[in-house]
Amino acid sequence: MVPEAEFSSYYGRPIVKPAPWEDEVAAYLFLGGLGAGSALLAAGAQLTGNVVLRRNTRFAALASAGLGTVALIRDLGRPERFLHMLRTVKLTSPMSVGSWILVSFSTGAGAAAAGEMDRLTSYRVPLGRLRGAVQFAESAGGILAGVLAPGLAAYTAVLLTNTATPTWSGAREHLPFVFAGSASLAAGGLAMMTTRVDPAGPARRLALAGTAVELLAADVMLRSMDETEAEPLREGEPGRILAISRGLAVAGGAGTLLAGWAAAGAKPRRWARAIAVASGAALVASSALNRLGVFRAGMVSAKDPRYTVEPQKRRLARRRRRGEMGDSITTSE
Repeated sequence: MVPEAEFSSYYGRPIVKPAPWEDEVAAYLFLGGLGAGSALLAAGAQLTGNVVLRRNTRFAALASAGLGTVALIRDLGRPERFLHMLRTVKLTSPMSVGSWILVSFSTGAGAAAAGEMDRLTSYRVPLGRLRGAVQFAESAGGILAGVLAPGLAAYTAVLLTNTATPTWSGAREHLPFVFAGSASLAAGGLAMMTTRVDPAGPARRLALAGTAVELLAADVMLRSMDETEAEPLREGEPGRILAISRGLAVAGGAGTLLAGWAAAGAKPRRWARAIAVASGAALVASSALNRLGVFRAGMVSAKDPRYTVEPQKRRLARRRRRGEMGDSITTSE
């Protein structure tokens, strides 16, 4: 009997070329989600008249989108490369669609923040007749950013899973939900840190909903993935990062519940604000580590040929068991 051949790649080189990205991309993934969740909160606060929460989340949305764009351009190496991505609109390309979402979102968030800044300076900036235009653009920009927020929060997951990187590709059905939940808990956490306890009620509710969605979606994702493709998400450095992220999410969610309970009474507890700030910081850190862990897990899976070959062999065996023979993937024996 001839022993079963053991696979090894050509001269030990990776089968899949790793994405030429550095950790700046992971920072962009986090900041884009944080900005999206903040804009969603800001739009809700705008519609309900929550002035304090609206102001804080509008500034957070603009700052996050701006810093995220800087991280993206830094990874690209030259600023003009970002502009080149805007020369065309290609609906079948997540990168093209995402670039236009980012630009449109940033424009809306900038207009909303400009109106807040004008009001914050007591209208001392001599805008003259432009003030009416600024006030109109503020309202429209806030709604525009809120409408685009879900797309900005989830498109980065589509961008990752549209590559041939084994772990990212294997998570394609559930990673957008993980990223959307992570964006929500991060934005809620940041708003809890920057806003007083009373007006931060919507932020606490968004943080709790985001925590539940992220933890549930991540669990379903890991269970549904091929065991080899999911391995980098469970083991090694990325696995440790994601484990810490989950722990912070659980702790931050529990603290958010406690802060809400403390603020619900007729006389809010004095320590409610401290609990809210600590819980918010835990949630923001959890979201940042979530993006970093997912990013590095994908990079690990691209470098080892086993993460590409073993899942393919199992998928091929399943097709043969189902009788799917003689096509471009399987051949009859």
